[in-house]
Amino acid sequence: MSTAAPVPQTALMPGHEFSTDRAVATLRRAGSWRLLRDAFIRFRSADGFSHARALALQTCLALIPLGIALIGLGSALGHQTIGAIASQVVLRLTPGHGDVVDDVVQQTRSHSQDTGQFALWLGLAAALVSLTTAMGQVERGANRIYGVQRDRSTLAKYGRALVLALIAGLPALLGFLLLVGGGQVGHAVAATYHWGDDLPGWWPLVRWPVGMLLTWVSYTLLLAHAPNRRQPTYPWLAAGGLIAIVLWLVATVLLALYVGKTGTFRSTYGPLTSVLALLIWAYLTAIALLFGAAICAQIEAVRAGTPEPTNDQERVPLVALLSEAGPSATRAEPSSTGHRPASMHQP
Repeated sequence: MSTAAPVPQTALMPGHEFSTDRAVATLRRAGSWRLLRDAFIRFRSADGFSHARALALQTCLALIPLGIALIGLGSALGHQTIGAIASQVVLRLTPGHGDVVDDVVQQTRSHSQDTGQFALWLGLAAALVSLTTAMGQVERGANRIYGVQRDRSTLAKYGRALVLALIAGLPALLGFLLLVGGGQVGHAVAATYHWGDDLPGWWPLVRWPVGMLLTWVSYTLLLAHAPNRRQPTYPWLAAGGLIAIVLWLVATVLLALYVGKTGTFRSTYGPLTSVLALLIWAYLTAIALLFGAAICAQIEAVRAGTPEPTNDQERVPLVALLSEAGPSATRAEPSSTGHRPASMHQP
């Protein structure tokens, strides 16, 4: 697996603490377009697309069982609001959902009593395991982007991944819920508390800032604690987190518009439309997350004075170096056998 150029740990260097002037100077020195270009080169050099595919698979394995378990548990335990919210989340996270997703949601809600709570709790545990594995994949991808060759030991890696799944993964999912399915959440809450059919005017004012804040904070925590290195302070990581969230929102909106407003995707894949849309969405989400890590890594590399994103440098042949140095350097160069040239033994 390829790795990008190592990024010096500026947190261990004196005089690299965060300040507004230093941050502005770093961004000016890097340049916006050059920073994005070098971050993309770093992302590709670290084989970021492969890590994104693995992360997307783990995300799907976490989201689907989690949604089904919440729908079933909400119906089995008598909490219809939880089941309604979870079903709307599953439907909204699969743009252009068709008969497959609708059938799964309806069967889960109607047969949750027959299935048994044990199976549903087991599905919830499986979702947590998948989310923990996804956090471990984030560490692996971030390590390669920062130029770190080895991950933590298995126990330390997945123990930390479990903690990150609870303190960063679940809040991030809640933020995604508010951003993607916030309208359905508001209607379910309004129906529960008898607010009427219309959403209160303050709900959009709360939904978007809280969703963005939860997602941003969770992602910054993930960037701060996932890589196997000493990370800089949170303000230095916030820029990469913001870029990742913006990219994720743009990709989600464009995918939803393409799948929902055009009939090409649905007519091509038919009943598999929802499955393909979910896979594409998860892949784009993983790319946005890891590219945000590449942005943070490149900013720190610029701060440390080593902005080159890769280790691939042009190697000048030895003969060319010797010819530029002059004939004296050629006579003084030892031969490949380790003996000195004959001319050097002459008086």
